[in-house]
Amino acid sequence: MEPQAQLKTVLERAGGPAELARKLSISTAAVSQWAQVPAKRVGAVSEITGLSPHEIRPDLFRAPETRQ
Repeated sequence: MEPQAQLKTVLERAGGPAELARKLSISTAAVSQWAQVPAKRVGAVSEITGLSPHEIRPDLFRAPETRQ
């Protein structure tokens, strides 16, 4: 998935950029400048959205291993 599509999913799950910004205690303008979720925000965004770090930034976080 492309970074813009990942960010769109994050924003949808969070209730929009203003709601995500409020939950992160940052400005909506800051969120609006993101091309993708900054690495330092992945943990908090994961908690807010319920998405795994890998779903948010697969370029930085490996997919969880599956047991067979």
